[in-house]
Amino acid sequence: MHSPPNGRTVLVTGAARRLGRAIALACAQAGWRVAVHYHTSRQGALETVAECAEWKPGCAAFGADLSDEAATRALLPRVVADLGAVDAVVNSAALFDYDDAASFGYAVMERHWRTNTAAPVLMAQALAEHLAARDAPAASGCVVNLLDQKLFNPNPDFLSYTLSKAALLSATTLLAQALAPRVRVVGVAPGLTLTSHLLQPAQFEALHTQSPLGRSSTPEDVASTVCFALQNHSITGSTLLVDGGQHLMKFERDFSMMQP
Repeated sequence: MHSPPNGRTVLVTGAARRLGRAIALACAQAGWRVAVHYHTSRQGALETVAECAEWKPGCAAFGADLSDEAATRALLPRVVADLGAVDAVVNSAALFDYDDAASFGYAVMERHWRTNTAAPVLMAQALAEHLAARDAPAASGCVVNLLDQKLFNPNPDFLSYTLSKAALLSATTLLAQALAPRVRVVGVAPGLTLTSHLLQPAQFEALHTQSPLGRSSTPEDVASTVCFALQNHSITGSTLLVDGGQHLMKFERDFSMMQP
């Protein structure tokens, strides 16, 4: 385990709110300067930057639509131009829209594919090119891909989302092979972590306890695992499940479709 970074920069996508925000704050507390990506939540991104700056000066916000290839390719160079060298990317931004086998179609799959799979691959590509241009040493860069415990405990709800994350799981392995030795690529797969408009508070609380450990992941659990992955220079091609063991259980439906 290496000591906390000194003067290193991480780009966290989808960091304006929810889990991405928690990850950005944890990275700043661990000593990382954070580039906060957002799509439409500019005010939330600025608030995240302000909170991160309490721990690490020099953080900044960057807007981009990750479903757009040109915007995605331009994102990391923009961060480099503004903040200087970038050492890591956390791919937290994700689309999570409902479909199933009956409602599946090309359009909804493509939307998930672009944001949840293609954008993280392009971000890894951009980081690798940037590090090569700097002639950075082995294991100096890291990409962390946010996945989902349901990949290891499948159910047919949110079909396009699940397919896009399954592809990202495979990409984590393939990119770890392709980008070594300079870039490490690690997956982090949370369980039920935050409530949403699909769950009432009482439902969320009850479902959160459905795991072998009696609790699923919290934002702090996931964020600390991301920081661990960023700082441990011996991990690549692995996925760390942070879910209280929920992947060991069998759920017939997605949590948002379940009654406690």
